[in-house]
Amino acid sequence: KHQKGLKELTIADNNGFIIAPIVVRPVSEHDTVLFPDSIDQLADFASLISLDLTGSYFTLDSGFDSDYNKWLIRSHNMVPVIKPNRRGTKDEKKLETMYADFNERIYKQRFVIERVFAWQDTYRKLAHSYERLEATRNGLKYLGYSLINLRAFVRNSV
Repeated sequence: KHQKGLKELTIADNNGFIIAPIVVRPVSEHDTVLFPDSIDQLADFASLISLDLTGSYFTLDSGFDSDYNKWLIRSHNMVPVIKPNRRGTKDEKKLETMYADFNERIYKQRFVIERVFAWQDTYRKLAHSYERLEATRNGLKYLGYSLINLRAFVRNSV
């Protein structure tokens, strides 16, 4: 089935704030293709605002489980927490190896990120883009993300 539209990779912190600029590509591309640009933009943005990401946990779901993605995260001095993709493996030794450096306690906090993605879906302009101009589309996304960040800021300050 042919899909139309665009897909984005948004990075948020554990407080529910969207912190990384958007990387937008055609919907036919896999998420892992968007990841290198996204993490580079996160690092650029962090250095721009003097935010030290050293030692920060970077959680991703099992669709991003690869040695390259883990290397990419480590190259930015962050700690990868990626749920292992079992890939149909039933061998106990292979599973132990996969889960050896996986931090389940940190990964359980990922529900905050999923909640941010759910808030994205509540804003119609973020969920479905009808604009022709990329600048208009990105402007509406930044406005929606500002509202999501404001909501998280008010919730955390009370």
